[in-house]
Amino acid sequence: MVCLTATAQNINDVLRYSTENLQGTARFQAMGGAFGALGGDLSSLNINPAGSAVFNFSQFTVSGSNYHRNNDASFGNSTFNTSINAPEINQAGGVFVFKSPDSPWKKIALAFNYDLVENFDNEFFASGNTTEGIDNYFLNFAQGVPFGNLLLGQNEFIEEAYLRIGEQQGFADQQAFLGYFGGIINPVDETSDSNTAYISNADYTSVNQQYWQITNGYNSKFTANLAGQYQENLYLGASLNFHSVYYERLTLLDESGYETTSPIQTTTFDNFLSTQGNGFSFSLGAIAKLNNNIRVGGSYQSPTWYYLTDDTSQRINSDLADDDINFIDFNIVNLFEEYRIKTPSKLTGSLAVVFGKEGLLSFDYGYQDMSQAELRPTADPAFAAENDFIAAQLGTVNTYRIGGEYRIQNVSLRGGYRYEESPYENDGIIGDLEGYSGGIGYDFGGSRLDLAYGRTTQDVSELFYETGISNAALVNRINTNITLSYTLKF
Repeated sequence: MVCLTATAQNINDVLRYSTENLQGTARFQAMGGAFGALGGDLSSLNINPAGSAVFNFSQFTVSGSNYHRNNDASFGNSTFNTSINAPEINQAGGVFVFKSPDSPWKKIALAFNYDLVENFDNEFFASGNTTEGIDNYFLNFAQGVPFGNLLLGQNEFIEEAYLRIGEQQGFADQQAFLGYFGGIINPVDETSDSNTAYISNADYTSVNQQYWQITNGYNSKFTANLAGQYQENLYLGASLNFHSVYYERLTLLDESGYETTSPIQTTTFDNFLSTQGNGFSFSLGAIAKLNNNIRVGGSYQSPTWYYLTDDTSQRINSDLADDDINFIDFNIVNLFEEYRIKTPSKLTGSLAVVFGKEGLLSFDYGYQDMSQAELRPTADPAFAAENDFIAAQLGTVNTYRIGGEYRIQNVSLRGGYRYEESPYENDGIIGDLEGYSGGIGYDFGGSRLDLAYGRTTQDVSELFYETGISNAALVNRINTNITLSYTLKF
């Protein structure tokens, strides 16, 4: 294992940890997450931290969800479907309410809550013909690299050279090394160490690529919250949020369909990425009762400051690969230096209409400028260039959430709608997200049971590789979640 000084982090890493796909409690999910002016739900603290002061009683809630992923991946005039189920305990927390009727501060609430911000469990498979083979990926890195920089040292094993080149020369030279010893590319002049031009060993007009991407992991948030009710109509709150990240991605590529005269007939190229880290953010919010029926809310969520480390491993093979190529496998690990990501802050404005004990309607609007996201340290030239790219490619994200609840004695019927704009200026890369939800709850008096169903759809263009080759699958993501929550009042 070695530590690479060259950076391989990019806009996709920023988006992965800037996007929050909170499911929360069943009540929260059933109403589309429109809780900024309502409060009274532990997951509402993620929207407006003043919401804990709305609780009248101390209580504890735990929620479990089944995440069903359904992906239709279109590539090269072919479409393939994959689906998985991922059950998780996605929320657990409690709130303690202290009442003081003789003080202007009528209530003080102290809450602690765990929420799964993002469940990364997912996979898709794409297969089709393309005119861009994997040789273009390696040629992109190799052109301009002196051939002598890619050769084994005296008495050096191939896996040792792979790690050494990554550590001392960087990620680009390491990929060129893989391309050469994997048999995919050759120098124009193999007798000259100063050669800097390379050609492909693959002959084709088109090739067939089969590509798998499998991801798993989570981005979770633990919230410590303090809020209070001032007199009768004002609620104020603040939260400290502690994030934990674990992410794994496995990609597998099989390529075939070359010309019969091609020296190469099959190629495989596999990559594994593991990311771990933590982050911190804070939020401030207020809710005001304008009268018995109308409530307004506003909140500020700070940037999240993530501290992350990556490690990667690779393997490659082809008809012309070096005899020892299999010694470079997933046990040979590149460890990157710690890096940071700062996600943009977010503002939310909310409005709710409460119809006594019969029901309510609620609306949230969120604003986030994704062009302000950053990889850090910004003094790193590679990060500085990528941050310029982020600023040019990403824009503002407007989010709209609408929710309603109708109560019939102890039974509550709920529905919600969610719409989130693409973070890209060009929504052909990531499309807008649209979601519908519904649910039911039953109040037993000292406890409550809630059930929710949610469905979101979004189109995403999934690039196979970040550079050198533009092949991508258009994936239609349909995510459905069933969530069950149990609340105990005390």
